[in-house]
Amino acid sequence: MFKNLFETVDSIIARDPAARYRLEVLTCYPGLHAIGMHRINHRLWKMGLKWPARFLAHLCRVITGIEIHPGAVIGRRVFIDHGQGVVIGETTEIGDDCTIYQGVTLGGTSLYKGVKRHPTLGKSVVVSAGAKILGGFSVGDGARIGSNAVVLKEVPQRATAVGIPARIIRAELPQASNPISQEQFTAYGITPDADDPMSLAMKSLIDLTLQLEIKIQQLEQATNKNVSTDQDALMNKEIDRLRNWLKD
Repeated sequence: MFKNLFETVDSIIARDPAARYRLEVLTCYPGLHAIGMHRINHRLWKMGLKWPARFLAHLCRVITGIEIHPGAVIGRRVFIDHGQGVVIGETTEIGDDCTIYQGVTLGGTSLYKGVKRHPTLGKSVVVSAGAKILGGFSVGDGARIGSNAVVLKEVPQRATAVGIPARIIRAELPQASNPISQEQFTAYGITPDADDPMSLAMKSLIDLTLQLEIKIQQLEQATNKNVSTDQDALMNKEIDRLRNWLKD
């Protein structure tokens, strides 16, 4: 029991730069508390003690802000970061080493009892803040779900899904030898080279700004070499115009 606890604590320290030592994680991380309480609730649920399991799950939600149905199956080293507003449904299955951020819903779209209504997350899946995964399908190992995405269908292994409804923007990411290493872990499901149109547009604006800054520096250097007062005034006016354009 304690081995699994410290294993989870160490995995949180590896994934969260704000976590400094074990005591801090044990006392200040509601996601850890919620999953610890869920382990007990899930055992009660499997023993047929449905009402006590649901009541303790309700208390857990009041204390941590995280709602986990006692019927959900959660693997090892799962990290719910921040956690406020997270909802995990009854037939949800979460694989080892998954990371779930605040405001995430793992919900169902069916009202039929006794069927698989909620999603199954593979190993090392990252579900970003505000994302909604709705339905009884699977999200493959190592997949990334972008912030506020609404996922309504299966996501392949190591793919990245963004948007409403979610679309796949990267079919395959490199497979990490260590699923929670700092080199491979991507907080909030962000990929460094995603081809999302908005990301590309922002990158183009940043590149343009850098180019203009270089031109301004070149103009300043040229101004320092000029001896003509008229030329200095003209050059300074051009520099001021470019700077004002950048600020706007």
